[in-house]
Amino acid sequence: MGDIPVVFQKNPAWEEKGSSRIPFWAYTDESIYKKELERFFYHGHWCYVGLEAEIPNHGDFKRTVVGERSVIMTRAQDDSIHVVENVCAHRGMQFCRERHGNKKELVCPYHQWNYTLKGDLQGVPFRRGVKQDGKVNGGMPKEFKTEEHSLNKLKVATRGGVVFASFDHDVQSLEDYLGPDILAYFDRLFSGRKLHILGYNRQRIPGNWKLMQENIKDPYHPGLLHTWFVTYGLWRADNKSELKMDSEFRHAAMVSTRGSAGAKAEVTAGVTSFKESMSINDKRLLDIVAEPWWGGPTAVMLTIFPSVIFQQQVNSVSTRHIQPNGKGSFDFVWTHFGFEDDTPEMTERRLIQANLFGPAGFVSADDGEVIELSQCGFEQKPFHRTLAELGGYECGNTDHMVTETLIRGMYNYWRKVMEI
Repeated sequence: MGDIPVVFQKNPAWEEKGSSRIPFWAYTDESIYKKELERFFYHGHWCYVGLEAEIPNHGDFKRTVVGERSVIMTRAQDDSIHVVENVCAHRGMQFCRERHGNKKELVCPYHQWNYTLKGDLQGVPFRRGVKQDGKVNGGMPKEFKTEEHSLNKLKVATRGGVVFASFDHDVQSLEDYLGPDILAYFDRLFSGRKLHILGYNRQRIPGNWKLMQENIKDPYHPGLLHTWFVTYGLWRADNKSELKMDSEFRHAAMVSTRGSAGAKAEVTAGVTSFKESMSINDKRLLDIVAEPWWGGPTAVMLTIFPSVIFQQQVNSVSTRHIQPNGKGSFDFVWTHFGFEDDTPEMTERRLIQANLFGPAGFVSADDGEVIELSQCGFEQKPFHRTLAELGGYECGNTDHMVTETLIRGMYNYWRKVMEI
């Protein structure tokens, strides 16, 4: 089913050349936000919806979102995976309320229209009317056809146990969308090993959704903001590193290898977050074991525009789903996972290290706070702009972290698609 085209008001002017100075209104303007939903989440892009391991059995489903639109990921009886919009074809009700579950069919409680797990309408109560006093009353018109009233079905792509979906059935292939460089890092993490779900974290962050994409495309802040990272060397500016983008500059990989840094004083002098005397009681948080699939890097942060971050920080692996709900707010859902062939010791290690991340994580709590305070600054001074000029003005891959090239790259792409 096609969507009705959305008409937008005239864009504000981006007064600076290039993409290194981002106007505050890009984070606060309501019309810009609505246009972003249409152009990034509902057309031309693949969005993350979940992991196959979340729906392992026939009839399993997961309710989630693409942009602000509620969708349901299902596993049908033939083992195929589908994503349908959570809007009944009859009277438009969001009929699924559970977050996870198992069903033989999808039923709208309002008028009991029911659908297969693939989204096909299969039952309409009183379709042929009700027989009363020798005659048939009501019913659907004789030309009514169930096949014309299915749920809205999204295009689905799966790779390595990860499920993406798009409202746009003409979207390019997932592999072309990611591009060869980013695909290589994706396949490094999702190589076909069966995934095992460990748990979830969920938080609502009062900031524009793009700020989380920026945060994970920003190697400048981790060794400055995060006490844990700089003190224990998990992510430092002088670690061996590289930054990679796809040809459109929309996706990125930040790659770092712990233990390859130079003299400590070079990157910690004057850094207030560095706590040389800090120690931890639970030594398991730093019980890091190199895994064969790493291939060297101890951390790879993969941002797939617009909706998801795939994280490997030492032994902790997770997906982070960005779910916008207004120009100044988004839900952030973490799915922590491991692999089915993990030993019990490795599973415990992944769970312990997951405490560095999530809403109250020793590292990630910092990010939620600075995003909220950034949004406050944008709202206070909407005529101003941010600055992303560390490392120059251009967009390109680098072999160091002292740069904001990935942020410039994202806004180069943003301006092109938004026609600003």
